[in-house]
This record gives sequence, structure tokens and C-alpha cells, in this order.
Amino acid sequence: MTNINSPDLGFSPKGLFIGGRWEEAADGRTFESINPANSEHLGDVPLAGEADVNRAVAAAKLAFADWSRLPIKERAQALNTFADKLVEHKNELALMDSVDSGNALSGMKGDVDWTAATLRFFAGLLTEIKGETSSQGAGHLNLTHRQPYGVVAKINAFNHPFRFCIEKAASALAAGNTVVAKASEQAPLSSLRLGELSEGILPPGVFNIVTGDGATGSAMIRHPDVMRIGFIGSVETGRIIAREAAEGLKHVSLELGGKNPIIIFPDADPVKAATAAIKGMNMNRQGQSCSSTSRVFVHADLQDAVTAELIRQADTLPIGMPWQDGKEVGPLVSQRQFDRVMGFIASAKKEGAELLTGGGQPDDPALAKGYFVSPTVFGGVTPDMRIGRQEIFGPVMSVMPWSDYDGMLAQANGLVYGLTAAIVTNNLKMALQTAEDIEAGYVWINAQGRYLGAPYGGWKQSGIGQEECLDELLSYTRIKNINMRW
Repeated sequence: MTNINSPDLGFSPKGLFIGGRWEEAADGRTFESINPANSEHLGDVPLAGEADVNRAVAAAKLAFADWSRLPIKERAQALNTFADKLVEHKNELALMDSVDSGNALSGMKGDVDWTAATLRFFAGLLTEIKGETSSQGAGHLNLTHRQPYGVVAKINAFNHPFRFCIEKAASALAAGNTVVAKASEQAPLSSLRLGELSEGILPPGVFNIVTGDGATGSAMIRHPDVMRIGFIGSVETGRIIAREAAEGLKHVSLELGGKNPIIIFPDADPVKAATAAIKGMNMNRQGQSCSSTSRVFVHADLQDAVTAELIRQADTLPIGMPWQDGKEVGPLVSQRQFDRVMGFIASAKKEGAELLTGGGQPDDPALAKGYFVSPTVFGGVTPDMRIGRQEIFGPVMSVMPWSDYDGMLAQANGLVYGLTAAIVTNNLKMALQTAEDIEAGYVWINAQGRYLGAPYGGWKQSGIGQEECLDELLSYTRIKNINMRW
């Protein structure tokens, strides 16, 4: 029998993590953290207001002078020690995120490994923060010097809660900045736990964590002592942040949404192609990933075979309580997200798409109190339908057959998004041509997964900036030119 009760996390929120101390919100407001798998209460979390953001930024600003002047060997050592601490608490952190966000436990364990590797990666890159020199003539030298911004604001999404909290802060910290991180209100617990784990490793004020809503994030963006901002989330929210940041002419990195294509050519193996499409949907996060390949452009010669295999694989994905071993598909993160996804499914039916499998909650009564949606596949999808052009952020795939390359390419590129794309073919020339033609910042050919050091970032309205590479580290520094004579 399925155990629907939330496991004991052994953790309850202590407050906001500001300047190495735990503090309640100035006005005492809180919000509730809910287990999306069974609607159980997990804890009350402080809702930070502008006064709390001001305190956090002030603490970060105070800590900046010493942290930025710390020899890079010592900064690198602190990041490596923090990575060791995360691995030590791997099972705890993974369980916390699985319960709070609904993501499969196996995927959250992978998040711990990736985050620790990212901290070590940027710690090892510190000697690559270099300037340049040039001579303008005898007795004249021009040189450039890279310096950190100061206080960096990081506003994170719910689909990788603790991973985004520290992974996306790693480069900023490595470069000598101090950070105020805002956890997603849908899954805030593990970010607060990171505050505890950072104690004794990162000096007080170097890494601060606030929890709250959109108003909290807005206060961070508008704060005059914050000149560098990183955000992960939807295109719509990214536009709002860009507008608010523009008032202060602030440097912004945006990792935004995607409506990503997977393009299957007629020479592909149908089973392998369908497997790539299912895996590319990130079902262990219920499709709640900006990189999910939700538009399946399959050549007409393989349409029937690939579609049948998509249905078979979608129907056999194990759905259940995400913290249980072997379960791959958990609940969506919230009632709001559930309603959004079900709204897309309803509109797809109304607009004439053919529901091939899924499309609703699982039959298991043990899952009735959670925000579960069965993996869903639609056929007959056209680009003018909502599910054919808008990001759903749920376990919904659209099969879109093609026979003309140019027509398919126009559809694949015909959206405001340009984050990722996948190509499945044994024809090397066609693979490279399509990779050249597709308008996306990150392209897979017969492969999946990401690698540290390989730039990740979107084109068009899918983002600004590159991550997981040297460019990300350098983006958290400013160039100062020094022109001298002697």
C-alpha cells in the first residue's frame, strides 16, 4: 500500500538567514509550505518585506570588503569545503526537495552531485579571472583589471530549489561578490537549510537567504546597492525584472522559459527517438523544466511508430510519491501550477488536438490529494494551438509531424523562445545543418544532459547570458581600465 504521509524531514524554518543569523520577518508575516503530493503542511516560512531585504543587502554589503579581498586560494577553499558539506548531507537535501517540490528523489540526489561539482568547478576557475595589458609607447602601459560588483541578487525558481539557490550563486561568490538569494515561495525549505550548512564555512553576510513573494524580489531588484541580478523563471517575469532593473541600469542575467523542439529524422530508430523525447521532457520533474523538449517534430515516415512508442513509454512511467524509490513522476509543485497545466490540456482538446494518452489525474486514490497529472501526449497539434506555441511547464508533449524540412524549420523557429533543441538522426551532414539552422542556444544531437564548462543559455526571449562556464564567472566581474605612465 502506498504511504501517502510526508516523511519526517527533521527540519523546520528558523527565519530569514541574514548576516549569519536567523531573523524573523520585520512585520511577522509568514506563508505556508505545502507538500504537493498530499497537501500536508510542512512549515510556516517568513515572508520578507522591503525592510528585511534592506537588512540582507546591508549585511552582504558589510561582508563584501573582506570577502572580495580574500586571497583566491582561500575563497576557493571555502567553496570546496561547502561542496563537501553538501555531499555529506546529500540524502537529507534530496529528500527535502523531493517532499517540498514534488520532484523525484533520484533526480534530487543528482542535483546535489551537480551542485557540489559546480562549486568545485568555479573554485578551480578562479585563476582564469585575468586582465590584459597593452603598450601605447615608451613609458606608457595600459592594463585591465577585473573586480567584483559587490552585492548580487539571485532570484530562483522552484524546479531545482536548493540547487538553484547555491549553484547559481557559486560563480558570483567565487568572483568575490556577496549574495542575497531569494528562494522560490513554492519550495523554500532546502534553501533555508543551506543557510544552516553554510555556517562556519562562509563568513557571516557572504551568503544571505530570504523567502517571500514577488514583492520581495522586486525590493531586491530596486535596491540601490544591488547592481548585479540573476534570475531563473518565466519569460513574463523576466520581462518585469528587466524593466525594473533598467531603472537602475543594472547588469542582469536571465535564464527563462523554452518551448523546445526535438526533431526526429526518417533514418532514426523509432524506439530510441521516442526514448530521447520522453527523457528530454524531464518527467522526473513532471516536465517542469525550461529545457524540456515538449514539441516532437517527427518525420511523417516515422510518425506512427514513434507516436505508438511515446504512448507506451508515457503509460509505463511510474507515478507516485516522489520520495519513494522507483517513482519517476511526482506531482506538480502547486495547485496553481496544476490548474495551469489542466487549462492547457482543456484548451488543446477544444482546439482540436487529439489526446492520445494521459490528460488528467492518475486513477490511484492514494494520489487524489496531490497535484498529479499523468504524462500526456497529444497528436494533431498545429502551431496555432496554445499547446503548440506556449510553454506549459508540465508533463505534456505535442506530436507535430513533418515532411518538408524548410516548413518544419519555420515552425520550430517560429516562436519567441530559443533555449534548447534536440536532433535525432544518423545523418551527420543533416544533423550539423539542422544544428546550424535551429534558433536555440543549446543543441543536442543524439545526446542529452549538460556538462560543466559547456555554455548554457537561451536565444531570443529565452534568456540573456551564459551559465555553467567561464563566461558566467567573468560576468560577475567588471572591467576596470588603468592607463599609466612612468
